[in-house]
Amino acid sequence: MKVTFLGTGTSHGIPVIGCSCRVCRSDDPKDSRWRASVYIANDQESLVIDTPPEFRLQMLRARITSLHAVCFTHGHADHVFGIDDLRTFTREQTLPLYADRDTLLSMQKRFDYLFSEHSFCGSRIADLHLQDIDASQPVLGGMPVIPVPVLHGRQRITGYRIGPFAYLTDCSGLPDESWGLLEDLEVLVIGALRYRPHPTHYSIPQVLEVIKELNPRIAYLTHMCHDVSHAELERKLPHSVRPAFDGLTIELPA
Repeated sequence: MKVTFLGTGTSHGIPVIGCSCRVCRSDDPKDSRWRASVYIANDQESLVIDTPPEFRLQMLRARITSLHAVCFTHGHADHVFGIDDLRTFTREQTLPLYADRDTLLSMQKRFDYLFSEHSFCGSRIADLHLQDIDASQPVLGGMPVIPVPVLHGRQRITGYRIGPFAYLTDCSGLPDESWGLLEDLEVLVIGALRYRPHPTHYSIPQVLEVIKELNPRIAYLTHMCHDVSHAELERKLPHSVRPAFDGLTIELPA
């Protein structure tokens, strides 16, 4: 199974518009972060988690030409606003979109032209089918895609586990029932916004405690803001924890 990090940044993206901080002015390409998303594929199927505003550019940069499903973590703009560009992948098939009920309702309202019975006649829009992740679990190459409840401040959103891999972004806490879903991981990807505390995201010190408790073989940090220099963070982290970066590809056993 191959995982490609399409974007590893927070909602503003990096560089941030109008910002002249040292990370936004950095010459290190690993400090340039598009909004967070990952592409997961094996020999049979592929899916993405979230469609951020740069989704078209992410697909082009990663040279991705096929897609079988999309899983959404929640309905915030930086995770769904690239949805229109899914139409490329629906020329010959209906593309299933999986999310929790609140996210599905939000998407139906925001993108009514895609999901309404009165969609624009004659226009070329994506052929998409919304499915409740808790009622119709997707499968990637024979492996179930398991929803993992995550707390994003007061909001309950969705992380995902696929075989030995788990992806938890926009995370500020884990409900009790989620810990057991995250045992024996090869790779954990988890959001770590910045060094300072934040009300709706783990800070880097907080997330290191969570990683220590879950004890994956290796963990990657994502959804990092412009407070974080990739090179500086990499030097500070334990050997088994690494900052992810746009374009990073990892392979792991199914």
